[in-house]
Amino acid sequence: MDYLQLDDSKLIGVGLHRKCYEHPENSNLCIKVGFNSNPKEDKREINYYKFLNRRAISWAMLPKFHGKEKTNLGEGVVFDLIRDEDGSVSKTLEYYLEEGTQEVAQENIINALDDLKEYLLQELILTMTLKPKNIIYQKYKNGSGKLIIIDNIGTSDFIPICKFSNTLAKQKILRKWKRFEQSLIQKYKLDKEFFN
Repeated sequence: MDYLQLDDSKLIGVGLHRKCYEHPENSNLCIKVGFNSNPKEDKREINYYKFLNRRAISWAMLPKFHGKEKTNLGEGVVFDLIRDEDGSVSKTLEYYLEEGTQEVAQENIINALDDLKEYLLQELILTMTLKPKNIIYQKYKNGSGKLIIIDNIGTSDFIPICKFSNTLAKQKILRKWKRFEQSLIQKYKLDKEFFN
């Protein structure tokens, strides 16, 4: 059986449980390989992506899931690789809030946050927790951009009723979003007036 060969030359980022590599055969895809991951959590996430696929959602602010592949580092899961308009791999929201404040105006970030909130509510996409390190800012040449959630989607509820109830899903999304907003205001001193 052929394995995809991954090495540090293709490494994009490292999370708590997975490493993300540019796919060696397709530069528009990435492959995430667990090194300290919980197989149950991985399965939960994949099942949620399949659930969203069956619902035929818009993938405007989520990377599309492309299945699993065997690699020399173990089984990996394949997703769209998010790139900026200039072709470079997009950076996280955390990067722009902490280090890239000169590169992107706060107003562009706030507009992108508003769009992401609307997207989650419109498509009824549930998240475990919203963190700036799990959200990518896809930058356009003029500095504006959009946010794309790359990790921690789905729900860990024992009986996930909110997956099948629009009202409960919206309530859950709004609760998580409020906590996310408050954390951004406190940690990064984002202007409260911009938030609705």
